[in-house]
Amino acid sequence: MNLTITAMVLVSAALHPLWNALIKRQQRADGAYLGLVTMLMALSFTHATIAGFDMTSAIKVWPLIAISVMGQLLYGSSLIITLRQGDLSSYYPIVRSSPLIIVIIGVLFLEQTYSWSLLGGIACVLIGAFALQYRRGSHLFDDPRTLMFALLAMCGTAVYSIVDARAMQSVEAPVLFFWIELCSLPCYLILLRFFGMPETRYADLFLWARRPAMFIAVGCICYLSYFLILSAYGMGGDVAAVTSIRQASIPISVILGGLMFREGSMIRRLAASCLLAFGIVVIAVMG
Repeated sequence: MNLTITAMVLVSAALHPLWNALIKRQQRADGAYLGLVTMLMALSFTHATIAGFDMTSAIKVWPLIAISVMGQLLYGSSLIITLRQGDLSSYYPIVRSSPLIIVIIGVLFLEQTYSWSLLGGIACVLIGAFALQYRRGSHLFDDPRTLMFALLAMCGTAVYSIVDARAMQSVEAPVLFFWIELCSLPCYLILLRFFGMPETRYADLFLWARRPAMFIAVGCICYLSYFLILSAYGMGGDVAAVTSIRQASIPISVILGGLMFREGSMIRRLAASCLLAFGIVVIAVMG
């Protein structure tokens, strides 16, 4: 992968855990995420309009958009629960481990075989994930529900990453971004209102509107992060390689968890997240 694409992905990786942390800091993660989706839709529409892109060109890839929306919904709804209940530094690395799913799909459904080096990378991922979950004096998986949602978010990331990479060969990034967010927004409204926190009112999901400047800033950070990834796909970046380089965001999430939320055992968690990130890079390169 050339240096330009690599640099784009690294910048995206640096931005990604920042907006996750800002969402986690809000009074309600579900309403904050809904505000983020709204901002992404507005920013992508503005970008596409200014650039003069044809918004109807997305019809060429509508099946991919539909699959991406399903992946986004799985990712977003699971991420909301994960951020609300779990430590950022523990669960963000697991959410970002989607290259592992790509390899598993290859083994189970595509009859692919892998080297011992690749298996060593998988071992690094599993050991790193284990170390992130472990707490002295507690059971190994003391919060299986949050772990389950982190894993679901990881699967959702794998789904939309694969289909977005294919869609970017036919449409511009802001156009794809707009239609995905537009289709996702009403689905999130229904999911968060009726299947989210108990006694949730629609008004609870729009508390973010009281702080528009804050959410414009969060939206811009998130939009730039994902725009760089979509652009990397459009420039020919391999989805496995791109998603693996994005694992540079994992140690950053651990640092943010310590600085912003006073999450404990930071030295161990940082070492474990680096091991997990290294394993994922090995998986992508050797796969």
